[in-house]
Amino acid sequence: MRARDPAEPPRPPDLRLVPAALAAWAVVLLGIGLGPVAGVCAAVISTVGIIAAALVLARSARRAAGTPARATSSARHGPAVLAAAGCAAAASVVVTAHTLLLVQHPLREPAERGAAATVRVVLRDDPRPIRDAAYGSRPAAAGQVLVPAVLTGVQVGDGRWSAGGRVLLIAPAEGWTGLVPGQEATAEGLLAPAGRRDLTVAVLRVRGPPQEVTAASWWQDAAGGLRAGLREAAGVLPPASAGLLPGLAVGDTGGLTSEVDADFRAAGLTHLLAVSGANLAIVGGAVLALLRLLRADPRLAAALSAAAVAGFVVLARPSPSVVRAAVMGAVVLLALALGRGRSAMPALAAAVLVLLTADPALAVDPGFALSVLATAALVLLAPGWTDALRRRGVPAWAAEALTVPAAAFLVTAPLVAGLSGEVSPIAVLANLLAVPAVAPATVLGVLAAVLSPLGPLPAQACAWLAGPAVGWLVLVADRAAAVPGAVLPWPDGVGGAVLLGVLVLVLLVLGRSPRSRAVLLAVLLGLALVLVPTRIAPPGWPPAGWHLVMCDVGQGDAVVLATGRPGWVVLVDAGPDDGPVDVCLDRLGVQGIAMVVLSHLHADHIGGLAGALRGRPVGAVAVGPVHEPRWALQMVARRAAEAGAPLVALTAGRRLQWPGLTLDVLAPRHPEPGIDPDDGTAVNDGSLVLRAATPAASVLLTGDVELAAQADLLASGAHLRADVLKMPHHGSRYTSAAFLNAVAPRAVLVSVGAGNRYRHPDPGLLGGLERAGATVDRTDLAGDVAVVGSPADLELVSRGSPLPAPR
Repeated sequence: MRARDPAEPPRPPDLRLVPAALAAWAVVLLGIGLGPVAGVCAAVISTVGIIAAALVLARSARRAAGTPARATSSARHGPAVLAAAGCAAAASVVVTAHTLLLVQHPLREPAERGAAATVRVVLRDDPRPIRDAAYGSRPAAAGQVLVPAVLTGVQVGDGRWSAGGRVLLIAPAEGWTGLVPGQEATAEGLLAPAGRRDLTVAVLRVRGPPQEVTAASWWQDAAGGLRAGLREAAGVLPPASAGLLPGLAVGDTGGLTSEVDADFRAAGLTHLLAVSGANLAIVGGAVLALLRLLRADPRLAAALSAAAVAGFVVLARPSPSVVRAAVMGAVVLLALALGRGRSAMPALAAAVLVLLTADPALAVDPGFALSVLATAALVLLAPGWTDALRRRGVPAWAAEALTVPAAAFLVTAPLVAGLSGEVSPIAVLANLLAVPAVAPATVLGVLAAVLSPLGPLPAQACAWLAGPAVGWLVLVADRAAAVPGAVLPWPDGVGGAVLLGVLVLVLLVLGRSPRSRAVLLAVLLGLALVLVPTRIAPPGWPPAGWHLVMCDVGQGDAVVLATGRPGWVVLVDAGPDDGPVDVCLDRLGVQGIAMVVLSHLHADHIGGLAGALRGRPVGAVAVGPVHEPRWALQMVARRAAEAGAPLVALTAGRRLQWPGLTLDVLAPRHPEPGIDPDDGTAVNDGSLVLRAATPAASVLLTGDVELAAQADLLASGAHLRADVLKMPHHGSRYTSAAFLNAVAPRAVLVSVGAGNRYRHPDPGLLGGLERAGATVDRTDLAGDVAVVGSPADLELVSRGSPLPAPR
């Protein structure tokens, strides 16, 4: 097939079926949102529309018979209107039937009263882990899973009946994690009403593992074996890449590290971790390109490409999301085969109509909307943009690599903003940088899975070849997530989506005119020159001659102490996550870390250790005498070993010195042996307490010590008086007035997360300190806070732009 010359005027897309798809989608949305009455009303209105459109068409036909040369607007647009009304009427019937079954379902009333139930279900999708963030003594873990399922039988009390309908199970990970779509199981638990209007009948909070589980089908077993082979082959790569490769290739994110998961979310790359139409288009396109290179018969090439797509669907598990992706992938392949010509949009519209008829709940599924919008962008916007770049001398491959992700991001950005309440401009650049690596990583990952039955060597060779591409994606996500201020707050909900959608339309309209495009480019460049530097490195930050900076890391601690060696610091604690502490150190221009001191082993103090050590030489990592919880100590030891730093122990009475900085370890003086790792107070009271001497001031760093440890410090006669106090335990009310009086600080620093659920800091304590004449700064209001000046002229300087409260 001849490729279209970019100099040729593009043929306008065939949009006649688009109004029908949009009308059907709107009707299904109204029916699900407002119930069967809305569906009936839509059916009546659609029927009236059909009659009106038919009458207008008949009248236009009579006029055209009298004056054949005259084509009226009604004759031109009447079929599209009639099709839209007809599809809306059909959709109203479908959604009314589904919503009537929903409101009359016998399980709704027991769910409203939280009754106990035993259900028999068929799994619709893979169990999805609910990952709990690490906090305190608790490691990050997926203790529960979400299991979308379809009912086949229900027992509530003495009543037993057969019933269909969707149900969502919130189940323990143990026993449920390995199940696959299509398997049947029995579950016991407590019912609850469905939280979303998506045709789900009820939610069941499952107690215990599944019972009476049926065997998976032979092809599911085969697919499971191939997926396991891919995971095993990926073991030749570093841990971050090993967990990412199965996710990129077949959507298997079970081995994804929490760090990579967080980085992909922050960078706007999470769509790469879900099976989408792009995956299927890559696999089918790779097979098609290979067969064309071998000069295979076009019909054979098409058949084998379709077979490859079908095999990939089985490998990735034919859940509703994967089947949806297969349909969208088929549209993408059609667009590629036809040069994104006039047939692509009718195919997309037809796919929407078929999918909504088969599964009306897709109308409220964000993933479905994103798939449709991204595919439409590929068909409508990307070709014109690609041709424009090619006319300016950009190679075709480079033009495609630039325009496809840019078009998809621009079109889907309003929906993403409405769902998340934030906009990430850095996601455009991250997606552009990721494009070259996605296809080779996907193809090689699928090959590793397919070749795994032949033995580990061929599969590992494919995984090893995919290593550079996967490593590049890890690096892009890491660096994009580390950009401060990259995520901008935005109104959420429908209003936020509409607002950004209007802005996108304005940008697209202005971009069509060369004069407007130049003005728009100048305005955007000016905003970037003004806003980006102020968000990444605000003027005056870091302040000259800073001696201490308390980093804003959310609900956690991270304190940076300058040494006399330029660019080298001592870091006390690392916060709960990798990103914030990494960014804070970058802003300060830190080149190396003389020592990392971890006050105690709770997750909000050690969780960001990998981010602090990333790309920086470190002299040592130090911990106190309390080594609980054990999982945390093991993680710290592993991170230190990876950074090539020794793990050392600090005890009371130890003095550490560097040029311009001295640290005295004051506590714990009497660490309790055999501390219960789940006793948060005991672990907090085992915190290292440090007194730092800097050229600007003396500083007391208190970890999370509570009342008992504070009393022990007072009784020990330790030198507690200090110019600057790092408030214990994020300003918790478990701080004694006697302890604060003994310190008598001139300045108080509170490291605390915005909107935290612990009600930190205590306003009474801070108010008392301010009345006593102390200056108080807190990270949830001020962002990073620096101590500058001299003992005679001590000053706190804040950076501003604190981390937003968690949503």
